[in-house]
Amino acid sequence: MWAQTTVNSIFGMTILLVLWWIGGVLIQSNPDTEAFADFAPGPALSALWSLLGTEFLWDTIVSSLERILLGLFWGIVIGVPLGVLMGYFLAMRQLANMPFQFLRMISPLAWMPIAVLAFETWDGAIVFLIVMATVWPIVFGTAHGVQRIDPNWFRVAKNLGADGYQMLRRVIMPAIAQDVFAGIRLAVGVAWVVLVPAEYLGVTSGLGYAINDARDTLAYDTLAAMVVVIGVIGYLLDAIAVFLIKRYSWHAE
Repeated sequence: MWAQTTVNSIFGMTILLVLWWIGGVLIQSNPDTEAFADFAPGPALSALWSLLGTEFLWDTIVSSLERILLGLFWGIVIGVPLGVLMGYFLAMRQLANMPFQFLRMISPLAWMPIAVLAFETWDGAIVFLIVMATVWPIVFGTAHGVQRIDPNWFRVAKNLGADGYQMLRRVIMPAIAQDVFAGIRLAVGVAWVVLVPAEYLGVTSGLGYAINDARDTLAYDTLAAMVVVIGVIGYLLDAIAVFLIKRYSWHAE
């Protein structure tokens, strides 16, 4: 099973590389687009290999990861308690569902002008945008998890003398762990998409800044290399979330 999965994954990536190569050939053969020929796999991977040994690439990655992790941290701190309250208390769910759904449908990037005005630093504004991207999947994932808990569990816990804290720690949190991590997985995906345009703001570091700088200097091979880096890191972050979901899956146990 594991071998078959590996073979299929390699085959899928090979197809992607072939399509990328074909796209590069088409771009290079068209007089109107030949200036963008460095988007092709050869120049892009060559630029990536050159960047791997530079301090610039690692500083760029660290800057973006710091913003993502900080925004995700606040998204979890805000989203999990709100989700527990929405899932556990019917009145809270009825009160918050409509306004939260309304806010959820607003693009995180739409908050950019407000973020710039509200925060003294560009980093603070970017972290705020990431929080607005991450908090809603976590809120609704957590609330869904709480609603799925068998009510008999709460009755048994109360009969055994559990107080509010023990109910939260011994019943609710273990039961919703899988749903929380599923919400975090969705949040990471949205945040990673939001990060690049958010870093077009006044910062001078990060993956979004590197792409914008490469575009301005017409270094299309470097731009394509940074796109590959974003894809690799995003895949690794998603893989971590999948591992946590499987780790806390009752079916796996």
